[in-house]
Amino acid sequence: MDAGDAILESLYAAEPIDLPDTLAPEYVRAHGVLPIGLDDGSVTVAAAYEADPDIADDLRVAFAVPTVRWVQAPESEVARAIERALAGRGETVTGLVRELSVVGDAGPGTELPTAEDLTSLANQAPVVKLVNLLFLEAVEARASDIHVEVHETGVSARYRIDGMLVDAPSPPAHLRDAIVSRLKVMANLDIAERRVPQDGRIRLRLKDREIDVRVSTLPAIHGESVVLRLLDPSTRRLSLEELGMEREVLSAFDVLIRRPHGIILVSGPTGSGKTTTLYAALDRIKTGREKVVTVEDPVEYRIPGVTQVQVNRAAGVTFATALRSILRQDPDIILVGEMRDPETADIAVHAALTGHLVLSTVHTNDAATGVTRLLDLGVADYLVASTVEGILAQRLIRCICQQCKQPVAIPDGCGWKGRGCDRCRGTGYYDRLGLFELLVMEEELRREVLAHRGSDALRSKAEQKGMRLLRREGLRKIGEGVTTLEEVERVTRES
Repeated sequence: MDAGDAILESLYAAEPIDLPDTLAPEYVRAHGVLPIGLDDGSVTVAAAYEADPDIADDLRVAFAVPTVRWVQAPESEVARAIERALAGRGETVTGLVRELSVVGDAGPGTELPTAEDLTSLANQAPVVKLVNLLFLEAVEARASDIHVEVHETGVSARYRIDGMLVDAPSPPAHLRDAIVSRLKVMANLDIAERRVPQDGRIRLRLKDREIDVRVSTLPAIHGESVVLRLLDPSTRRLSLEELGMEREVLSAFDVLIRRPHGIILVSGPTGSGKTTTLYAALDRIKTGREKVVTVEDPVEYRIPGVTQVQVNRAAGVTFATALRSILRQDPDIILVGEMRDPETADIAVHAALTGHLVLSTVHTNDAATGVTRLLDLGVADYLVASTVEGILAQRLIRCICQQCKQPVAIPDGCGWKGRGCDRCRGTGYYDRLGLFELLVMEEELRREVLAHRGSDALRSKAEQKGMRLLRREGLRKIGEGVTTLEEVERVTRES
């Protein structure tokens, strides 16, 4: 481990250090300096700038040591570490869980608590603090979801980070009902209803950030499971280049999305980033001189200058009914969240025929089967052939953590992997990029559709025309040192 790794691991330490009474928290925050190690003769401090003699003197006095070892670290990491340290011991999920576990370790009772009992439990200070810390640590860990799962003997929590679930500190078993109730109170759900699923929303303010949380509860045999989707509206949307789209694919996709009419589909499983890609496409082509309308389920991020419609089945607003109304709004570009039923597909196809550009998604494993998906939805072959301009299949792969990246031997030579560190929570991966497979509907491919050749023949013909499959794109990312062979195999094994 080099010096940089050691510094960052100290900054990411779960247990905050103790500051002496002579060193005020205000001083630490104001000067952006954090003690990260102490021995008999010296104190080690981290800061984002070079050693300051005056501050070093203050620290020598505060810690009563003759020597100050000064190390530099990234400013953002020092700032986050200072906030964790000044939160005080126990002001992390791990610390608070440890304290609350001592208070009572009895498992959940066999009798269901009343609504009044649940409300009282949900508003207890330790429960409120624990739930708030769970949200805070999930956001700091870049989690997209929090899973709170009730078991026969207690409750567990997990974060979804870079598409994978990782364990979070499990709350004490005796707080099972209290934690679920607290989340339901925050989402304005019926706290006494535990027999049917419920959906709600929470709006949080965490360290000057507004976070939208979609809440879903599901009754299970041992209690309610709660999944919390974390959405940060302030997060800057990524461009197509930042999503990882290679130059050749980007150039061809850019031509497609600038066409005046037709259908462009993005395919892939749930959680593969399809909507993010469509948002990036809209950002790329909208100029303010066209009418852009979307229908989504749900609307995850607001796009300035775009009319966005939320699906509301209880009120009769489905993809199909909304799309039918959108066509009376004189749109130029329409984004449909998903082609999931024959009626929606039929309206979208006819919208494309009448001069609209339609962007949408389908749940298929690759680009070629996106065509057969439309045929399965009952769209006539000649309509598919005449309206579909292109289909982009995609996956998200985890990137090797740059902090703990190291060379390894692979079957075809030398590769890279992350050994695991505090920054990546021991996974060896940090952040994600897209793999893309673009099928452009040229004349020969349109003839294949009309001849009902099937997805295999369509894929083969598209490869002859230059389409690179997802797995081939993944192998390129391995060669560039971006990801690992294991990761590429994981996300492309079904394609």
